[in-house]
Amino acid sequence: MLSQFVWSGSLALEVLLFIRAWPCGLLRRYPLFYTYIGFVVAQDVLRLVAKMWSQAAYWYTYWVTEYLAVLAGCLVVFEIYRIALSEYPGAARLIRNLLLFVFAMTFAKGLASPAAAHHWLERATALGIERLMRTVQGIAIIVLVSLFLAYSIPFGKNLRGILLGYSLFIAGRVICLTFVLLEGYDFWWYAYSASYLAVLTVWLAHLWWHYPVPKAQTEGNLERDYQLVAAATQRRFREAAGFLRKAVRS
Repeated sequence: MLSQFVWSGSLALEVLLFIRAWPCGLLRRYPLFYTYIGFVVAQDVLRLVAKMWSQAAYWYTYWVTEYLAVLAGCLVVFEIYRIALSEYPGAARLIRNLLLFVFAMTFAKGLASPAAAHHWLERATALGIERLMRTVQGIAIIVLVSLFLAYSIPFGKNLRGILLGYSLFIAGRVICLTFVLLEGYDFWWYAYSASYLAVLTVWLAHLWWHYPVPKAQTEGNLERDYQLVAAATQRRFREAAGFLRKAVRS
């Protein structure tokens, strides 16, 4: 009964997020975030259909969509960085490429582990990979918050809500996965499910209307620092290339 209540409540809040996003223009402003929410809705419906079909179909569908959900969660992190750094194209391009590399390497490392090589659909393997990916996503969010605090860059209410809700989701998921892998208590699954309702409530409260993002008080400082670091890096590469050419000729 509790599981049905949490599932139906989560689905209702997710649909309400879409209903509010359409007239406010938030679907157009945050396409990756709403793509993630749409995936979660489709995932729940697909699992329900698979469960009605057979237990084997549900088991396979559950773990395949669980891997896809981890990758889809990366879209939210990309969205946060994309919107937050929209006024800083150089820094945004560098961080986007770095995030893509880190997420790809983390996921590949998890799948290439000895446990995942032949048992990638087993519960412990899938949850271990998810905990690793969620931890990396959490670190990426902490780095972004530190960057914005250092440069006094405002998030705006909409983006702040996405960031706050997803931070709560990541924290709750990592904690629950840690205890599930160590102790296997079903209590943590219920705790995670209940916390997801809180996350959806935070998103609804901050995404009920569109709120313009205020201008940064130190506009341009981040981009200027990026240009300085990029120029210094290019200079060092040229110097290294010059030393290499001299060594080859000698």
